Amino acid sequence: MRRLSIKKAGAVCLAVLMSVAAMTGCGTKDAGAAKDSKTKVVLNEVAHSIFYAPMYVAIEEGYFEEAGIELTLVTGFGADKTMTAVLTGEADIGFMGSESTIYTYVGGTEDYVVNFAQLTQRAGNFLVSREPIEDFSWDMLKGKDVLGGRAGGMPQMVFEYILEKNGIDPRADVNIDQSIDFGSTAAAFSGGQGDFTVVNYMLLHP
Repeated sequence: MRRLSIKKAGAVCLAVLMSVAAMTGCGTKDAGAAKDSKTKVVLNEVAHSIFYAPMYVAIEEGYFEEAGIELTLVTGFGADKTMTAVLTGEADIGFMGSESTIYTYVGGTEDYVVNFAQLTQRAGNFLVSREPIEDFSWDMLKGKDVLGGRAGGMPQMVFEYILEKNGIDPRADVNIDQSIDFGSTAAAFSGGQGDFTVVNYMLLHP
């Protein structure tokens, strides 16, 4: 999901509306001038992923430029880092899970961020086994070592939710390693750690 601080949300939206109005309501000369004075927006994505393909297409096809926006795309490599970029003013908008928004709000941040668009309705996570399994059941995870994700991160929380839905206690029945940084679980698993790993869709491709 995307995030924008309350103060910046109003400023960016107003600027975009003014730019669009200038281009559509003026003559050719004025429209050209409006095109040259685009609104600069820095967008920090949690990871560079095929999951966000529509946005990349929009960038390549010039849709943002047509709307009077000069977009700078930055990859944060983790919701915590993307959130930090928004809070510190390094980014205007962040693509990330909703958990970071909740954490910062509960933590008492005055200029907290708000959710203003929903991009997905499903978690793009996969459970990967070290050995091929033809007839998988969740009970197979009992007593196993699993590389989860950052404690409090969306992949880890979704994984725990699924385990509980299948009658498995995430804290007692499975050995979940939550110490590995986002983006490093796939490499750690390839290096021999864990019997299973929770891999996010963002890490399943180059």
